[in-house]
Amino acid sequence: MAAIDEKASAKRWLPLEANPDVMNQFLWGLGLPGSEAECCDVYGLDEELLEMVPKPVLAVLFLYPLTSKVNFISDQTEEERLQQENEKKEHSTKVYFIKQTVGNACGTIGLLHALGNITSEIKLTEGSFFDRFFKATTSMDPLQRAAFLENDKEMEAAHSVAATAGDTEASVNVDTHFICFACVDGELYELDGRKSGPISHGQSSPNTLLEDAAKVIQGMIQKNPDSLNFNVIAISKKAGDGK
Repeated sequence: MAAIDEKASAKRWLPLEANPDVMNQFLWGLGLPGSEAECCDVYGLDEELLEMVPKPVLAVLFLYPLTSKVNFISDQTEEERLQQENEKKEHSTKVYFIKQTVGNACGTIGLLHALGNITSEIKLTEGSFFDRFFKATTSMDPLQRAAFLENDKEMEAAHSVAATAGDTEASVNVDTHFICFACVDGELYELDGRKSGPISHGQSSPNTLLEDAAKVIQGMIQKNPDSLNFNVIAISKKAGDGK
């Protein structure tokens, strides 16, 4: 599933389902070799269940409901959360960030945020969509990347195929949203295309990324404990590669 973006353009896609199988087919079809990495369900945030997730974890995707209660920074409303400007904090220039300007594209944006920040850890297929996309957008700013994506027919077509491959009927009317957590230069970053830029959550490392992201996610869930519309997916390096 996915959500309506902060400043939706006229273009709206069908939402991507929070389904590792669907996401894997999407990623593998666009240039991430299946031998490199895969999406896996995170069944819970306690230590025992986190230990079950294949390691190493390269990025974490989090799906949450857009309600006035969900905000891990304070008791602000979601609207106020969207208005904040990350307190103008400096972040590493190595962080790959893209704005979301297409409605319901947050699942794809989340996956692009994940891949864009782990290109040194994975080998994309030479000449594939992802290989060409990241080479073309590496020097762009977040809004230029958003415009590039919005006008990319190949990505739009691939997203459409993936969005209709899930177990639930796709609908443009959704109230959930994907964000990504990645570790860049020793810091945990929240990457949300509805925001103006990356949000730092303090020190982290590739070895503690999953646990560090889980702590932030737990804080978000505690703001809306009655909701069941939460989902956590890890992107893990395949066994035998890089261990």
